[in-house]
Amino acid sequence: MDPSPQAPTRSVVTNHSVVANRDVRIEVLAQGNGQGRVIVLLPSLGRGASDFDAVAERLAGAGYRVLRPQPRGIGQSRGPLTGIDLHDYASDVAAVIAHEDNGAAFVVGHAFGNRVARMLATDRPDLVRAVALVAANIGKAPSPPRVRQAIRNSADLLLSDVERIEALQFAFFAPGNDPRGWLEGWHPEVLQAQRVAGDLTSREEDFAAGRAPILYLQPDHDPLAHVEDATAYKETFAERVTIVVIERSSHAVIAEQPDAVSAALISYARGLWPDESAPPSSC
Repeated sequence: MDPSPQAPTRSVVTNHSVVANRDVRIEVLAQGNGQGRVIVLLPSLGRGASDFDAVAERLAGAGYRVLRPQPRGIGQSRGPLTGIDLHDYASDVAAVIAHEDNGAAFVVGHAFGNRVARMLATDRPDLVRAVALVAANIGKAPSPPRVRQAIRNSADLLLSDVERIEALQFAFFAPGNDPRGWLEGWHPEVLQAQRVAGDLTSREEDFAAGRAPILYLQPDHDPLAHVEDATAYKETFAERVTIVVIERSSHAVIAEQPDAVSAALISYARGLWPDESAPPSSC
């Protein structure tokens, strides 16, 4: 894979809109070529679309149409947070892709977002060209209790910064990477709702991501998403899965190594649509 696509040289305009999905309203951050192939970015547990700012700008600068649906409860996104499961979160993303009406999308899910991406590929294969699983806890068992507690502590605004930084360093950031930027950006009520929805959904349901091609971006220092799990996943699904290991990163890989993540996504997207060039965005 080409490791070094050109990053954009200037800021790419972000437009905001709201898409309806029955009684749900989903805010969408959109960037890039309005006629470009669609890449959808789904954030981690309890976090919003802004986590992908750096990655989204690079993808849009490479000529793609980049959509970032805000999860329910973040920004202008509104909808029930109880009595739902991953099918509901996947349905929200499906509504966004269908509203764009520009073909099946390359759907990128970071951490918790990878389960939503896989569920979407399972429920609506017509809307998914491929999925990227970024820092994916691909195992069929729940996360280890120590990791789940560290994630809760990272988002707990009642704890001191010192306690939260310790939790962030353990759960999300590789040695030598500064976790302080992630003291902000947490939505504890959303985190709790998403965790319940994930626990209510059997991991067997979304495990295979339907029949979609899969790019698996694996951090090399992740206490939750392990390199051996990526290897086992590829052994299960063979040629459907392409693994790229992102060095010097952990569970917050999109914040730690946005250039490497962007390079891998752009290279893979070019392979998905090989007969089309992706001109630089004019936005």
